[in-house]
Amino acid sequence: MSSSHQPTLPGSDVPATPGGAAPGTPAGTPLAAPAATVVPPAPVSEAGLQAFASEVAKYPPEQKASAVIACLAVVQRERGWISDESEAFVAKYLGMPEIAVHEVTTFYNMFNQQPVGRFKLNVCTNLPCQLRGGQVALEHLCSRLDIEEGGTSADGLFTVQKAECMGACADAPVMLVNDRQMCSFMTNERLDELTAMLASHAVIERAA
Repeated sequence: MSSSHQPTLPGSDVPATPGGAAPGTPAGTPLAAPAATVVPPAPVSEAGLQAFASEVAKYPPEQKASAVIACLAVVQRERGWISDESEAFVAKYLGMPEIAVHEVTTFYNMFNQQPVGRFKLNVCTNLPCQLRGGQVALEHLCSRLDIEEGGTSADGLFTVQKAECMGACADAPVMLVNDRQMCSFMTNERLDELTAMLASHAVIERAA
């Protein structure tokens, strides 16, 4: 099994809310800004907004909603998942109803609707894979990592989800790692090898 590097899932830093000076603060000490002036972090960075504009520019002005998948991908690349706030931001930017953006987010497995682990493992459980051990593979992963389907391991390393058809029925059981790397013929033994390898990879990353 290849140990090709998977991109780190980014998060977002939330600034602390400033408050007033504590009792007994020496005279002349500058006061923090009032809490009412705090601006919450934007769903995307300035670089992200530039990427939005670049994607929208690929379509006629009246069809800018066609960039919705690309814009959601930008948000997820920066934040690691798509929040309701992010959906609303994308909807406003593209002039779309929020429900239309939500429909896209919930349709594609690649979009995370909640924070996920360092490694997201999507196991195909469509009928052809079901008949060739897909459900067994999913249940084995959940048991080995001590999580329920759709959950994340206590150490934050693994999220396990069931997925729709990946177009590799002859290779079942199949799975995707971080929506990028396809793994085929995933017997229980190979699943154990894969999770052990990924866990080791994470240890090396942290030590670097």
